[in-house]
Amino acid sequence: MVARLVTWSFDGAEARRVDVQVQITEAGANPYFSIVGLADKAVAESRERVRSAFAAIGLSIPAKRVLVNLAPADLPKEGSHYDAPIAVALLTAMGVLPSDALDGLAVLGELGLDGDWQPIVGALPAAMASHGEGLTLMCPLASAAEAAWSGGRVIAVPSLMAFINHVRGARPLEIAKPGALLETSPMADIKDIRGQEQAKRALEITAAGGHNLLLVGPPGAGKSMLAQRLPGLLPPLSAKELLEVSMIHSVAGMLERGALTRTRPFRAPHHSASMAALTGGGLRAKPGEVSLAHHGVLFLDELPEFSGQALDALRQPLETGEVVVARANRHVTYPARFQLIAAMNPCRCGAPGGRTCGKAPRCMMNYQARISGPFLDRIDLQIDVPGVTAADLSMPASVEGSREAASRVAMARNAQEDRYKDDAMPVATNAVASGAVLDRVATPDGPGRDLLVKAADAMRLSARAYHRTLKVARTIADLDGLDHVKRIHIAEALAYRRVDPGQGSNSEPPAHGAFKLGNL
Repeated sequence: MVARLVTWSFDGAEARRVDVQVQITEAGANPYFSIVGLADKAVAESRERVRSAFAAIGLSIPAKRVLVNLAPADLPKEGSHYDAPIAVALLTAMGVLPSDALDGLAVLGELGLDGDWQPIVGALPAAMASHGEGLTLMCPLASAAEAAWSGGRVIAVPSLMAFINHVRGARPLEIAKPGALLETSPMADIKDIRGQEQAKRALEITAAGGHNLLLVGPPGAGKSMLAQRLPGLLPPLSAKELLEVSMIHSVAGMLERGALTRTRPFRAPHHSASMAALTGGGLRAKPGEVSLAHHGVLFLDELPEFSGQALDALRQPLETGEVVVARANRHVTYPARFQLIAAMNPCRCGAPGGRTCGKAPRCMMNYQARISGPFLDRIDLQIDVPGVTAADLSMPASVEGSREAASRVAMARNAQEDRYKDDAMPVATNAVASGAVLDRVATPDGPGRDLLVKAADAMRLSARAYHRTLKVARTIADLDGLDHVKRIHIAEALAYRRVDPGQGSNSEPPAHGAFKLGNL
């Protein structure tokens, strides 16, 4: 007899079905307990945890040939959540549970030595997959509130004995209820920042269109303060986005007590973070910072201090909205549709110019050259943030704060939602629009087109930068409540493209700030 049970493996943020098959046969003088099916070390150690859990409830594994097969055999199995499925299928093969007890069930959980079911990661994706196949998920009590957000039938199991009593009908377990939906916590207000009106405007455009932003300025100019106030301008996560974000955080083990929040993620890794920490991977593949920032903000402070390899690894997710971790035997894909906000000093000394840097302009050129041109080309808005003067600090706080700016951002986002809702390709914001969709929604009027063409030649914009300028102009028009992109929108979008020393092709690069719209 072969006992069968459904459990789940994790491929990125998605769950893939695994069939646990247990067979007990006579083994003569050489009894053994073997697990096959491309299992890692944690799965192989399930033998001892299952053996101890059985002993805790007064059972013993038969002195026979016990073979556990995890199918499909060519799918790598990682993690300790296979303990409970193996134990339950073994109980059925031993006759402790009736042969039809596992029909319609999916099981996952780690076993303690006393038979308790320990919390596991990935309960929400597993529950979503179980619900999709019409199965009831049996998972640890500590993970049930998280899994219940799937909308399917989830039963919280505290221990192996409780599971046996439930299946036998002696003491049925209750259906789990979803955890709390946390209220959005108060966020820092943009009115706390004195001066920096152009940077605040750029931040509002960034929030409205889902664009990437680079802030360049001396220490103390308020770059980090600006970045930290971006989440306060963004709309809360929609129901679909909340589920996607929560599934990633579930796989990463970051959902506490099943509580979810509609606040968009804000991740700020240190500049010493490795490429694997940013993009994901490791011995057991885990989501990286770019995936944990999905539908939220990834803030990279001191941008040139990150390794060049780590920054260039972000180029693919910035374009495609996903990151692929390549392994020798498989590829793992994680969603990574985030907004990049980066901040940097103009040079290593803090600011360019003879007053503060005796090595200018060479110091500035060398420092900024640590960031590759293709990476910078993927940043939609690139602005200089000047130092704050004493006069700025002595001024009263602005009357307008994050609430007013967020209301304009919400109106612009609503306009984009209406604009793209009928498109075949999923487009949520202007920053994602491309190809024929971008041509349809962001073609400027005649004067605007002439300005863009002349500016593209003068600034030596790449095709990518050209289209990103159109996207920013489309967002500015949305903030103005207009259906068409005009010359004034193109002009403002071009003002957010920095002309940096050391950039350019074969000719001598223009001086910083040399390009003026008035010259066109």
